[in-house]
Amino acid sequence: MGDSLQNGSPSALPPLPERMRPETLDDYVGQKHLVGPGCILRKMIESGNLTSFILWGPPGVGKTTLAHIIARSLSRDFFTLSAVSAGVKDVRDVIEKARSRSVFSRGLAPVLFIDEIHRFNKAQQDALLGAVENGTVVLIGATTENPSFEVITPLLSRCQVFVLKSLGVDDLRTLMQRALDTDVVLKKKDITVKEYEALFKYSGGDGRKLLNILEIVVDSFAGDDSPAIIDNERVKACCIQENMAIYDKDGEMHYDIISAFIKSIRGSDPNAAVYYLERMLAGGEDPLFIARRLCLSASEDVGLANPNALLLANACFQVVHQIGMPEARIPLAETTIYLASSPKSNAAYMAGEKAMAAAKEDLTKQVPLYLRNAPTKLMEDLGYSDGYKYAHDFPGHFVDLEFMPAGMEGTVFYEPAPNAHEDRLKAYLEQCWPKYYPKAK
Repeated sequence: MGDSLQNGSPSALPPLPERMRPETLDDYVGQKHLVGPGCILRKMIESGNLTSFILWGPPGVGKTTLAHIIARSLSRDFFTLSAVSAGVKDVRDVIEKARSRSVFSRGLAPVLFIDEIHRFNKAQQDALLGAVENGTVVLIGATTENPSFEVITPLLSRCQVFVLKSLGVDDLRTLMQRALDTDVVLKKKDITVKEYEALFKYSGGDGRKLLNILEIVVDSFAGDDSPAIIDNERVKACCIQENMAIYDKDGEMHYDIISAFIKSIRGSDPNAAVYYLERMLAGGEDPLFIARRLCLSASEDVGLANPNALLLANACFQVVHQIGMPEARIPLAETTIYLASSPKSNAAYMAGEKAMAAAKEDLTKQVPLYLRNAPTKLMEDLGYSDGYKYAHDFPGHFVDLEFMPAGMEGTVFYEPAPNAHEDRLKAYLEQCWPKYYPKAK
């Protein structure tokens, strides 16, 4: 930091989040369940018995900072790779350096920190296995994605997983006040924070984003000799000008936008649907969450009007899981537009709802004997399966047989909706079951 000040210009300084990056556990904000007195990570550091682990949590909660603090606290060599840019060769090169360095490190294995480890493919993760298993390196991985899905099982079994949480209001307030009191630039300014709500809402539990917003807002007072008074309106104006997304994955905006997204698909508006899709992605929403919602929409809202919709939605989920962001935007947009542009039917959904209500009303209704299997002689003697007629033995592969329990004969749950595909289903049911599906006169 001292070198940066030699030219006398604050603009030469690194961004506020970098200036405020803590160097010790005592200065670290948040994650008390891991680094508080007597907690697992603090005990691991204090004992010096460091094992490989993965830090799983949302952006801006201190995963990278924690890795650096741990390595510094234990005076270990520290290597870092970004899964965004590193290949298998880079992994092997770092492992070789770590192996040669450990000879001079009092037997202490160097720390290898891999940011966004979920972006490593199987070959890259395989390249780590031997070095982690034999102790050449202590692996610390950081990921925003569930490691159960994104990290190969052999590697995951050799690592503990520690879950980091979004920063709470108290943590965010501590982080901001510390910046105002100790930062080389901010402590020289006359700054008053009048309102906090917008700062905390826009940051969404992300400490890095909070400090970025604070710096942007403070910079907006440049050239003004009067005190910098920060209120909600000032924060909102600055964030809108900087095009910062107001989106909290755990907050009200999350539910508002996913609701608008699904309702736009249901309402057959592909333009609004794809707009809300991009709003969610711009706000950092989990693409797999969106893909799951598309599968539900394909079942509930498109349904039997276009059965291919569910096939496409399921394929979309698989592709999104395999390729991740940013490329996942493409299949998500394709599927969103396809579902919104498809004919709609909730007939299957409604049939299920009515059948569920009937099932809950009486769970004791007996299955007719002729529909039961008879795997034993006793069951055969009791009449199980007696009288059953195999549909494929009859013309048209259909036989007029009552399949409902006694007392429910003739109950109709499924009522085909008027669309091209269900019109064909209706015609077939009218042919098979004219007493239940009479033709319209």
